[in-house]
Amino acid sequence: MKLSLPALLLIVLFTSNLDAQYLFGQVTDAQETPLPGAVVAWAGTTIGARTDDKGEFAIPLPQDTTQKPLRLAAIFGALRDTFLIEDLTSYWTLAMSANVTLQEVTVRDEVTGAYISVLQPVKTEIINRAELRKAACCDLAGCFETQSTVQPTTTNILTNARELRILGLSGVYNQVLVDGLPTIQGLTYTYGTGTIPGSMLENIWVVKGANSVLQGYEGMVGQITVFPREGGIAEPVTADVLVNSFGEKHLNVAWAANKTRWTNYLALHTSQPGGKWDRDDDTFLDLPRLTRYSVYNKWRYRKENENGLSAFIGARYVDEQRIGGQGNFDPEKDEGTTNAYGQTVRFRQPEIFGKTGWRFNADNKISLLASFVAQDQNSWFGLTRYDADQRHAYVNVQYEFFWGKNKAQELKTGISFRHFILNESVGFAAADTLGRSFAGTYRREENIPGVFAENTFHFKNDRWVWIAGLRADRHNAFGWYVTPRTMLRFNPSPNLDLRASVGAGWRTVNLFPENIALLVGSRDIVFAESLRPERAWNAGINVTRRFAIGKMRLTATADFYHTRFQNQFFPDYDADPTKAIIANFGGKSISNGVQLEGSAAWGRRLELRTAYNFLDVFRHQDGRKVSLPFNPRHKILGVATFRTPGERWQFDANLHWYGRQRLPDTSRNPENLRRPDHSKAYSVVGAQVRRALRRFDVFAGCENVFDFRQLQPILGWEQPFARGFDPSFAWGPTRGREFYIGFNFKLEKRNVEN
Repeated sequence: MKLSLPALLLIVLFTSNLDAQYLFGQVTDAQETPLPGAVVAWAGTTIGARTDDKGEFAIPLPQDTTQKPLRLAAIFGALRDTFLIEDLTSYWTLAMSANVTLQEVTVRDEVTGAYISVLQPVKTEIINRAELRKAACCDLAGCFETQSTVQPTTTNILTNARELRILGLSGVYNQVLVDGLPTIQGLTYTYGTGTIPGSMLENIWVVKGANSVLQGYEGMVGQITVFPREGGIAEPVTADVLVNSFGEKHLNVAWAANKTRWTNYLALHTSQPGGKWDRDDDTFLDLPRLTRYSVYNKWRYRKENENGLSAFIGARYVDEQRIGGQGNFDPEKDEGTTNAYGQTVRFRQPEIFGKTGWRFNADNKISLLASFVAQDQNSWFGLTRYDADQRHAYVNVQYEFFWGKNKAQELKTGISFRHFILNESVGFAAADTLGRSFAGTYRREENIPGVFAENTFHFKNDRWVWIAGLRADRHNAFGWYVTPRTMLRFNPSPNLDLRASVGAGWRTVNLFPENIALLVGSRDIVFAESLRPERAWNAGINVTRRFAIGKMRLTATADFYHTRFQNQFFPDYDADPTKAIIANFGGKSISNGVQLEGSAAWGRRLELRTAYNFLDVFRHQDGRKVSLPFNPRHKILGVATFRTPGERWQFDANLHWYGRQRLPDTSRNPENLRRPDHSKAYSVVGAQVRRALRRFDVFAGCENVFDFRQLQPILGWEQPFARGFDPSFAWGPTRGREFYIGFNFKLEKRNVEN
């Protein structure tokens, strides 16, 4: 009898009794202040774990638990201590007070590069630096090549604008936070995920479905939180270089300082353009010519778990230019003319952000989070000129305290304010003959004060954890909106997590930055009505099972999420092939997503992971079910990592298989502009080898090994200035096979200086 992958995973989830046990606990200092980032390890083994932001940990038990008491080592900075563990079923609080040399302990974080946190009440997929080293990861959008929850999707192939989709829905419905702050929004959304280099990241946390209300009312189907590197964690000096077979160059250099009370992290990044490539002979370049310069600097004063004042402040500046279009396009003389078709995007983006906190004691703390992001953009899309500038300020004041019996309950409450201004100007060159009607100036200003409260309840020694959150925000144009969310986790045993979540969300529409296809094609825009905020409910359930077979550690997870919109916006491209109709959609619009995933690890030598995604994303229109385009209904991922003894060599491979996708209706187009109703299924394979030297890692790899390409993806490429031209018709990879080579350089950490 043959078993499918979904059936096998479900059997593993619910019937396996080969359980890998975990010890749960918290590491604190002598004053009972939690210590995040501490390392715990069983003496005489290489089994270890790190504590989370609350100082909590979950460490697998060693194979032999008969020799009691067991010795558990804990390390945090200069602190070293050991603890005798007799009861393996209790929750342990390890208060570090000694400074002991533990020569017999080899400490290693045994957690794999990507894993589901056993400590977070909400299902949280954590991607750390070990995982980011498995692929090129030139930018944030490229950091999900080995993941199945987040799908990077290209929205404009000529400038390589990309978004991060969750549950098959546009990236606008998930919230992207950088250090807990919403800096990617509005005008910065179009290219924001490409401006963050992967080498600068320490961790990425991905939450699917309803999540915390602390950071806002958005995040309707998920949240992606990016944690950049810091001076207290990063090596003193690092450098990364990558060159691909198209001639693109990526260079990153960073310096880190770690003083007694201060840390600093400074990172410089540049991307330089490659050559001109047109492999499918449609006269259009297969990839844009990208030039980017950015600088990032972050200072931190003291740790947030220390009593008294703590703070961090940072700044970033990005200067970027993207040029795409026909191979003979010269931006200096061809912009706004019919000499050659081209797209040029130039923007400058300064940011400043920070967080200041005051901890009164172990149970009370107040924090201020603030950010300001600006962008000035000048663009040409053929004969369409688009200039825009944006100012976005965000402030959040939050008070948190522990209360109740044994201080087991945690309440966070506060106020927030968002100020957002977007000015846009759309115009057409004199040579334009399409008669489009949407030229003009557009201005949006939002002032949104809000109040929020969220309580985390802990019951039965943390076997039950319930988060209940509520926020109310007042939009200056649309009035009050209330956002309730709740999440529940139940641990029937240490190796089994059951989670459920339900919550609402809403957002306002930034028409052109979030729908770049409106500008790059030849359609006219018809504004049927004013757009109202989009609103949706999301509910989900998740089961995660951990177990072991001999020395093999396994994790299996299954989840289902349902999203239902009360109001939604998407341009209607099907009603008229010459127009995009802008209107609200209050009918039935639904996304159902199922994900099954299993992973296995034999120590650190071999890691395997496979996942299956089923997406049913549709709306009911004119009495029939219409699937949303550019969404594969079925998707399969496979990832493998092998390391040699001593980890001098590492080999990585990944496979993505995508099922058929519905494509926009072109049946009413002229014969030469028609396309099939559905795409073909296809697969993409990537591979990489890495060699570790004393201070260097040298790596080489290939993306899209078998060179699958969607040939001539641009609709009407023969006449780019005529009606019917549409470069947003890509459903698969268009640049083909890509080889790359590079190196990572680092200096070892120094001791903390006084």
